[in-house]
Amino acid sequence: MFTGIVTDIGEIVAVEPRNDVRRLTISTRYDTAGIDLGASIACAGVCLTVVEMQPSSFSVEAAPETLAITTVKDWQAGTRINLERALKIGDELGGHVVQGHVDGLATVTDREDLGETTRFTFEAPAALAPFIAVKGSVTLDGTSLTVNTVEGRHFSCLLIPHTLGHTTWGQVQAGAHVNIEVDMMARYAARLAEFR
Repeated sequence: MFTGIVTDIGEIVAVEPRNDVRRLTISTRYDTAGIDLGASIACAGVCLTVVEMQPSSFSVEAAPETLAITTVKDWQAGTRINLERALKIGDELGGHVVQGHVDGLATVTDREDLGETTRFTFEAPAALAPFIAVKGSVTLDGTSLTVNTVEGRHFSCLLIPHTLGHTTWGQVQAGAHVNIEVDMMARYAARLAEFR
């Protein structure tokens, strides 16, 4: 489990196809001596398992399902990604409960720089749009964001300078695809409603 509070920006340093999986090596400022093999790290919102560690990087493997529905398929050497280590009991829950189970891709349809803040507008896949609500939470590229407006499949989020400066969002432009995970509570509420 994660919170959507990004704690590092990693960079892909190597991509190695291995049969039907892809091994990615990611540079990080994390102390890799404190990361266990098998640990989960959210990489641009995708929960991936650490399979190898080096002094300033770690390696993960992405399975076919991950490659099919996330931006991982497009990562190459030099790609920068938001990172978050898994929650520990007693950690502060600063964002919202995030599983790292990406639902699909949203498209950035507009970026509006408003001085100190920036408004991003997104188009969600049709199947995910019903789970996005004004003042609700959504995870985009591993970042917990508050939804400001919703109109059909389009929704917007306003990012503050701290978020723009401490995540990859400062470089995101219209036309980009980002990993989206809808709020877990919204997903379960919708499922329960099917049985009424």
